[in-house]
Amino acid sequence: MCNLYSMTKNVDAIRQLFGALNSRVGNLPSMPGIFPDYPAPIVRNAADGREIVMARWGMPSSSKALMDATKKRAEKLEAKGKQVDFKELLRMEPDSGTTNIRNTNSSHWKRWLEPDHRCLMPFTSFSEYDTIDGKKVPVWFSPDESRPLLAFGGIWTNWTSVRKAKEGEVTADVFGFLTCDPNAEVKRVHPKAMPVILTTAEEHDTWMRAP
Repeated sequence: MCNLYSMTKNVDAIRQLFGALNSRVGNLPSMPGIFPDYPAPIVRNAADGREIVMARWGMPSSSKALMDATKKRAEKLEAKGKQVDFKELLRMEPDSGTTNIRNTNSSHWKRWLEPDHRCLMPFTSFSEYDTIDGKKVPVWFSPDESRPLLAFGGIWTNWTSVRKAKEGEVTADVFGFLTCDPNAEVKRVHPKAMPVILTTAEEHDTWMRAP
C-alpha cells in the first residue's frame, strides 16, 4: 500500500502538462513528502475545463470499515463501565480515509467512477516501505533520477465526516488513487499492488473523459 509520495514541480508545470487552465492553489510549494490526509493538488474536470485544486488524501472508508471500528471502540468504552450511544459514536467515528482503491467492482466505489469524479494526482515519485537490516525504510520509485512530472489515476469527492477526533466534523474535497498489479521494479519491494500511473496526454484524456 502506497502511503507516501512527492510532488516537487510548480503549478505552471501541472497546468501545462495536464491542460488545466484554471488553478485555485496559488503558488504551490514543493511537497517532498505527502502522507495520508495531507492536502495535495489534484486536477479535475470542471464546467469550463480542467482545474487544479487542493484536496485531502483519503477517500471515504466503507460503511463496514467504520462500523467495525465503532464496534471495537464501543466495546472498549463499555469494558470501562461507560454508557455508549452507538448511533452517535458511529456518526463521530474518525475516518482518515482510504488512500488506495483496489476493488473498483465494490458498490462503495462505483458511485465515484464516472468522469465527474475522476482526477489526476500529479506526482514526481512514490514510496513503498521495505525491510532492510530489520528496519522499515522508504524505497522511492520514479522513471529516472530527474523525477519527471507524472500522474496517478484517481477519484475525488466532497465529503462530510470526522477526519480527526480533535478536528470534529468537516466538509472537504478528498481523493484517492486506483491501484493495479505491480510492475517488475515495484514488485521486488511490494508484491501486492502499485498505483495506476498515467504517462501520456492520451492516457490523461482517456481517464478523464472516457465512459
